[in-house]
Amino acid sequence: MPEFRPDEADTTSQTPKYRQVYEELHSAIMTGSLQRGDRLPSEAELGKRYNTSRITIAKAVHELQLQGLVSRRPGSGTHVIAPTTSRGHVFGLLIPDLGRTEIFEPICHGMMRSPLAKPHSLLWGHSIGDIAQKEKEAEHLCHKYISQKVSGVFFAPLEFTPEKDAVNRRITSALDREGIQIVLLDRCYTAYPMRSKYDLVGIDNRRAGFVITQHLLLHGAKRVAFVAKPLSASTVVGRIAGYREALFAHGVHLQQDLVCRGDPEDPHFIQRLLKQCRPDAIVCANDVTAIKVMEGLASYGVRVPEEIRIVGVDDVKYASLLPVPLTTQHQNCAEIGAMAIATMLQRLERPDQPTRDILLQTKTVIRRSCGTHANPNHKLI
Repeated sequence: MPEFRPDEADTTSQTPKYRQVYEELHSAIMTGSLQRGDRLPSEAELGKRYNTSRITIAKAVHELQLQGLVSRRPGSGTHVIAPTTSRGHVFGLLIPDLGRTEIFEPICHGMMRSPLAKPHSLLWGHSIGDIAQKEKEAEHLCHKYISQKVSGVFFAPLEFTPEKDAVNRRITSALDREGIQIVLLDRCYTAYPMRSKYDLVGIDNRRAGFVITQHLLLHGAKRVAFVAKPLSASTVVGRIAGYREALFAHGVHLQQDLVCRGDPEDPHFIQRLLKQCRPDAIVCANDVTAIKVMEGLASYGVRVPEEIRIVGVDDVKYASLLPVPLTTQHQNCAEIGAMAIATMLQRLERPDQPTRDILLQTKTVIRRSCGTHANPNHKLI
């Protein structure tokens, strides 16, 4: 059988070990390193190769068996039964924040559950453990997908790193040179409102920022600040644009455009926010930022929502479980994943069609942090 070797061990990966083994074997099968009829190494051999238990190896092989890629025969081992060639495509997921930002895992599962994905295969890159290595690891994964000759890559551009813009451009340029199609997930890497030439599937961030800010204004907020971390993606700038439009639409003086960028985990930033902005409400770039802001306010004895109202965007799983449940804009991550698969297949079929933004709507989820309750007489946009 052809020789194949796993990548060097990633000791910082947050991906479960069985999943790492599965991904390597799946990739070897789909790229032809392991071909129809080849016998997989024994569980003991794989356990030694991957430095893990036979139980973990068995779980990974069972996943391959469920997908119809291998068969296990007593006395003769495990053999590849997938054809060496297929009418389906192999796609790569290049998501540096997978495992770090909550929205991406359900987006990926939405891709896999789409009926359109059934003839095709998705290669998952490992989660990045050390934020300082994100740029290097993202480029490494890009070149790995190029060597595997994937048909397309779903790319969520880097954010929060010093060289993110240059790295994002190098990644897309490398894929372009190889003729590999790209669909952007969640965000573009160019500065808002400019756009790259690649299709993008995400939410309407400007509208989300407008709607969640308007909710506060309609319920009595007078000084609404916006908090975001430095080096955020263009999605955040879109939300800021919507925030500003809501202020303008409701006659709020431009001097109250209180956009504050800083680390919400820094007590000095929270102190400056309170002293300089004096907000009675805060729109946060996302739920994670909102949670950190609420923790910072609590350390200064500021009560939410009695003294300052807080809202976010995303509706992460734990938003409803906080001591003060968070009002936010819910995005349907599974639907984003399903639309991403459809967009990629359409792009492969018609490579010359115009660049598209497929922007899904969000829904306001009202909880205690905004200090209001749903008003049956008020229709949210």
